[in-house]
Amino acid sequence: MVGTLFRREFASYFATPVAYVFILIFLMLGGVFSFYIGNFYERGQADLLPFFNFHPWLYLFLVPAMAMRSWSEERKSGTIELIMTLPVTIWQVMLGKFLAAWMVLGLALILTFPLWLTVNYLGNPDNGIILAAYLGSWLMAGAFLAIGMCMSALTKSQVVAFILAVVVCFLFVLSGSGIVLDAFKGWMSPMMLDTLASFSFLTHFESMAKGVIALNDVGYFLIAIGIWLYGGFLAVEQKKAE
Repeated sequence: MVGTLFRREFASYFATPVAYVFILIFLMLGGVFSFYIGNFYERGQADLLPFFNFHPWLYLFLVPAMAMRSWSEERKSGTIELIMTLPVTIWQVMLGKFLAAWMVLGLALILTFPLWLTVNYLGNPDNGIILAAYLGSWLMAGAFLAIGMCMSALTKSQVVAFILAVVVCFLFVLSGSGIVLDAFKGWMSPMMLDTLASFSFLTHFESMAKGVIALNDVGYFLIAIGIWLYGGFLAVEQKKAE
């Protein structure tokens, strides 16, 4: 049943301009940030770090924009009541919606392959590191998406869902940044600082972007996805109980 829901939701993204617009904007901004802001050529190194370094900030706005309609539109239009009468569980619907959107994000990443070809043409990069960075980016995108879907399940307004998702995602990104850690360094112990940084998407993604696929980094994103999807599930179940 999840597979059927996945196929339906995935097709719906391409039945409207949503997927096309998202992919186009992602590819355009990824190229601009890599070549112009990230100084791709000036660095003189055969890698894709300038490209991947901007992914958390791209996802911060693009992924909530994609996720905001997932449940808010269902609640606003009243179709959520229809869904609840179907012979499927809310959890199955949640997974179907999530996997469909996550595959769209994965497709957007796959379509950046010209950058990979370019860096291989210009030099001899470590393609293992690049593969690890792609995996890390996709897992991080999934965490952003799960947060966005959870926020969407809380409200009928897509705008409110978008703002809530951006704020929550921003907190998870910023918690591991140097600015935040330096601000707390004076009165927090090193252990507490490490704990604060461990909640950051940046901390786990940067390790994978450098080619280190550690179980704790992969597990962190998977656990984050599971927790936020479960939060969205509880929000929808609460609506069902009303």
